[in-house]
Amino acid sequence: MSWSFSNDKPIFQQLKDIIILKIIKGEYPPGSKLEGVRELAITAGVNPNTMQRALSDVEETGIIYTMRGDGRYVTDNEEKITEVRNGYLAEKIAGFLNSVNELGLNKNEILGAVQSEIEKRGEI
Repeated sequence: MSWSFSNDKPIFQQLKDIIILKIIKGEYPPGSKLEGVRELAITAGVNPNTMQRALSDVEETGIIYTMRGDGRYVTDNEEKITEVRNGYLAEKIAGFLNSVNELGLNKNEILGAVQSEIEKRGEI
């Protein structure tokens, strides 16, 4: 996942989402040490203060923690990561359902369309 940004929400929130996704997807494995704020900011092309704010927000989810004087680490509590992943999934599904609700489709039409798209794509 790249560090690319859109204009639809603040950069720190997009950074938070990217970091959470990297953890959920295993790009930052459980128990691993994250790069420092400055290194992450340079990699993402953002101000270190913006990265610090994003990391603080991610830390509030409980999937990263700070060891004073040693940096930030991804939790090794896989249940916590799963909990955050499930919450993220629920948000995405709610957004999707809100969008398709405008089309006036019923439950079976929505499920059929989703199933059809999955079959077109093959494995997800």
